[in-house]
Amino acid sequence: MEGDIAWVLVSTALVLFMTPGLAFFYGGMVRGKNFLGMLMQNFFSIGLMAVLWSLIGYTIAFGKVGNGGWFGSFDDIGLSGLVPISADGIVPGTLLFAAFQMTFAIITPALITGAVADRMKFGAWVLFSGLWLILVYSPLAHAVFGGGWLAQMGALDFAGGAVVHINAGAAAVAVLLVLGARKGHGTDPMPPHALPWTLLGTGILWFGWFGFNAGSALAADGIAVQAFMNTMLAPAAAMLGWLMVETIKHKKATTLGAASGAVAGMVAITPCAGFVSTIPSLIIGFVAGALCYLALYIKDKAKLDDALDVIAVHLVGGLFGSIILGFFASNKVNELVGENEGVFYGGGTDLLVDQVVASVVTLVFSLVVTFIIAKALDATIGLRVSEEDESIGLDQSQHAETAYNFGELGARIS
Repeated sequence: MEGDIAWVLVSTALVLFMTPGLAFFYGGMVRGKNFLGMLMQNFFSIGLMAVLWSLIGYTIAFGKVGNGGWFGSFDDIGLSGLVPISADGIVPGTLLFAAFQMTFAIITPALITGAVADRMKFGAWVLFSGLWLILVYSPLAHAVFGGGWLAQMGALDFAGGAVVHINAGAAAVAVLLVLGARKGHGTDPMPPHALPWTLLGTGILWFGWFGFNAGSALAADGIAVQAFMNTMLAPAAAMLGWLMVETIKHKKATTLGAASGAVAGMVAITPCAGFVSTIPSLIIGFVAGALCYLALYIKDKAKLDDALDVIAVHLVGGLFGSIILGFFASNKVNELVGENEGVFYGGGTDLLVDQVVASVVTLVFSLVVTFIIAKALDATIGLRVSEEDESIGLDQSQHAETAYNFGELGARIS
């Protein structure tokens, strides 16, 4: 028990560290005048989501675990009545479980910032992300993680393919439909301003993802070990898959491609990590890297200004990982799979059907509710900064700060 507690405590810290990693992953890809704006949206999520999760989000997601439906209960408002640990292990009703799940609630809305980069008011982001946690994330967390109706149907999601990645990706689509494209999109060049930050962020994300996936075993056991190995191999294979297709199409392998491919692999293996063995993790990762690269063309066809490719990486990667689990899930890896194994292990199509249903329900629910939230906020306070503020950049217009003050640096040197 002590070892399990120590591992989940460490995993909680690792997952929290992913949010600063995401900030730098995204921050390096925006233009320099919006760097601090991107960092702030992500870092602020830690503050707001932690408070909202403890007050109301947790009880919606995990109050009365296993009661079906979309909502738990309001019995655990403010984490009232939760004990630090339990003789039953790290389970709902314990503060350690609530803390671990809190870090998931923090990073999931932060994923959406990559789609709305360069043009969303900070105040609008504050209201949007808070409402989204309560009205979208927490109900879906209950439906899948908290013994709600999707879990009771038989759908599996080890660490958040549906709850985190499909959810955030679908939300990104909904917000973009309301927010619109960046000024100059399609005509003005908008290259990443500092790819070294993006690579650093990728490394932090990968490091933290071991807690994200292996920590979801909620024990220091064989399932955690398998999830840990899968979290190493799938992103590695995905990087190769992305770069292979990129090189075939454009004759160059890019550092941005390596970073994006690795993250695509992390996304795809998330729902599968504790349910599949080693070779399937390599296959899942490699295919996800190639598939998510090709999915970049979706935004061009749909004319969506998904600034940092949230749709291609998180929505498509999450859908692929969640559905492919219906082929590769094995009860030799995790007994929770039961007799309903994947197609390739002789389990028939029952699990595959459950995975498809859960993926589609998650996508539709997130898309519709997020669109309503975004539309309501746009009609009241407005989601988007003015054209002048967008030209100035979010750093100055929203925060009165500058990420890089090269003028002062030059003056000191001279």
